[in-house]
Amino acid sequence: MEIVNQEVEPQEYCSIRLVKSEDLNHHGSLYAGRTAEWFVESGFIAASALLNPKNVVCLNIHGMHFLQPVRVGEVVKFSSKLAWVGKSSLMAYVKVCKNNNDKMLVDGFITFIHVDENTRPTPHGIKLLLKTEEQKKLNEKANMLKESGK
Repeated sequence: MEIVNQEVEPQEYCSIRLVKSEDLNHHGSLYAGRTAEWFVESGFIAASALLNPKNVVCLNIHGMHFLQPVRVGEVVKFSSKLAWVGKSSLMAYVKVCKNNNDKMLVDGFITFIHVDENTRPTPHGIKLLLKTEEQKKLNEKANMLKESGK
């Protein structure tokens, strides 16, 4: 397995979803389980943009904070970017908004591990180049999550 050894500025990746009737819970709003599926997928896209996807596994969802319900027929945008990297781990920040505005519906962090062919953690060689205040704040939040073990 090849180690990447590169310094990168976090890039944002977006995926768009139409909320259909099969995505709803018994209250008629977007089911948390479906949201979690799309949430992890979005974070995975950011983590695997720099690494071979077959060597990336999800370790932990650090909360998905729902701020308002999402109804059938609404279109939601999942935006993800790397917020923190360790030796073999990467943490992505994911934000969910309605597609027609930037009002946040859900956000949280996800940790992924870079693994070898035996699914053992292995160094990835990525270092984040944090240029903006937003990138630095997300990095601080992610680092606090990592240190707290939550």
